[in-house]
Amino acid sequence: MRVRAPELTGRGWLNTAAPLSLRDLRGRFVLLDFWTFCCINCLHVLDELRPVEEEYADELVVVGVHSPKFVHEADPDALVAAVERYGVHHPVLDDPELTTWQAYTARAWPTLVLVDPEGYVVAHYAGEGHAHAISSLLATLVEEHRAKGTLQPGDSPYVPPAVEPTDLRFPAKAVPLEDGRVLVADAGHDAVVLLSAEGDVERRFDGFREPNGLCLLPPDLGLPYDVVVADTVGHRLAGLSLVTGEVTTLAGDGRQWFDGDGTSRLSSPWDVAWWQDRVWIAMAGVHQLWTFDPVTGVVEVAAGTANEGLLDGPLADAWFAQTSGLAADGDRLWLADSETSSLRWVEDGEVHTAVGTGLFDFGFRDGPATDALLQHPLGVAVLPDGSVAVADTYNGAVRRFADGVLSTIATDLVEPSGLYVDGRDLVVVESAGHRLTRVPLDARVAADDFSHTTQRPVTDVAATLRLDVPFTPPPGQKVDDRFGPSSQLLVTSTPPGLIRSGEGRGTDLTRELVLDPHIGDGVLHIAARAASCDADGSEGAACRMHQQDWGVPVRIGADGDAVLTLPLGGLSD
Repeated sequence: MRVRAPELTGRGWLNTAAPLSLRDLRGRFVLLDFWTFCCINCLHVLDELRPVEEEYADELVVVGVHSPKFVHEADPDALVAAVERYGVHHPVLDDPELTTWQAYTARAWPTLVLVDPEGYVVAHYAGEGHAHAISSLLATLVEEHRAKGTLQPGDSPYVPPAVEPTDLRFPAKAVPLEDGRVLVADAGHDAVVLLSAEGDVERRFDGFREPNGLCLLPPDLGLPYDVVVADTVGHRLAGLSLVTGEVTTLAGDGRQWFDGDGTSRLSSPWDVAWWQDRVWIAMAGVHQLWTFDPVTGVVEVAAGTANEGLLDGPLADAWFAQTSGLAADGDRLWLADSETSSLRWVEDGEVHTAVGTGLFDFGFRDGPATDALLQHPLGVAVLPDGSVAVADTYNGAVRRFADGVLSTIATDLVEPSGLYVDGRDLVVVESAGHRLTRVPLDARVAADDFSHTTQRPVTDVAATLRLDVPFTPPPGQKVDDRFGPSSQLLVTSTPPGLIRSGEGRGTDLTRELVLDPHIGDGVLHIAARAASCDADGSEGAACRMHQQDWGVPVRIGADGDAVLTLPLGGLSD
């Protein structure tokens, strides 16, 4: 049965001269991209879709539907900044109440829905890695609708926003040099900038794609570069010589890591720090910590299973969630784990959590670590007295963690994302303010006090539940299991006792779960992936990985659904 696409409703529109409706876009394909700007997978999809938008510029309109996870992301000014920061070159619907999200039964960030020129939903995808599938599907459907006379190509409704020129644009991190100058990762200008001691731009180093992290190397290593740069959208580590200005690739080939790539490719490295004679990498795109040895050139996975979440323990078993800030302190490596709104540390081969509880709980609260709350922190720094400062990005604050207690140093900042100490001051990188700001180290202010749990529709389910993750290979491709299973499904829960049986990892994308009705409600954490390869199987055939994580709030009851369907990708019924 063909399903008519629901109309687009929300608070307002960006990147277009007037509000849009599906009726206005009739005659063209519409690809709805449900995203939220905190989500690294959503940022990956923005980049994946650019070639598709260009290839089908006349036949396809991409519409971003911004459905926020965090409170800060519902701020209209923050959304305006994010649309510019991440180079979103298509109309964006502001959907702060998740109205359109719910109308399309989206369950994950990102979700992609393809609507045909007659206004019917024809395909539904969750997660990243689907650009090829969408392009292949459009190649077929464009010809079909052209033959039917229902395709009416037109101009794009995109209208670029006006951008105020500034010396820095969305700076991410900064590090001081011994002579008083400062090096800044100027993400919005795709550059690294050297500032004089007075704060003037002295030199720009180009050749990056949204760089974030910077790490000064010990000078006694004798290397031809001084700084390691986490070139985030470039999916690589770069070496920068401050003398010659030369930029060299140290690790990664510019393409995003997918399962099976080993350590030859990277995935959105966000920060870097020198610790234990290596460069440690916050590999945000795969929720892991990696290391790079600049002497040998060896790249290794140091911690994390690549599952997204908060799980302490041995390095190999720990779960991280888009780690975005690192700071070394003797035997400890502190980290800001942004998607779990947590402050954590690594010591003696173990991962520990100081503040934070999980993916969906956040807020702004001082006090003992067990009660304290952060909101999507991106930076961390060790202070002279051994306490730790946190760039509490989505709260617009700087927090201090000392002796098991979280307090607030400064508020009313504009998305602080990086920190460093300069004498008696803490220098804060205000990313969305496009500036560096000084805050006295001994400052204290009263914190706001709120707690929040990400609000998503709760699904009523039966105690005996069949989980189905359907996947259809793109046109011209097939599931290739010649070398073993091509899919994987991992199911866990919060609280852990929610699942009586069916928890764990397997290769079948269908799973029978038995839930505990005495617990009543919780969250099912589901990670699925599937590979497809060119159908002809010839030498050099291309294979692609499709993957997504879901966090599905459920409530167990006698009248609940006996089947939970989470489409990984393919044609709609």
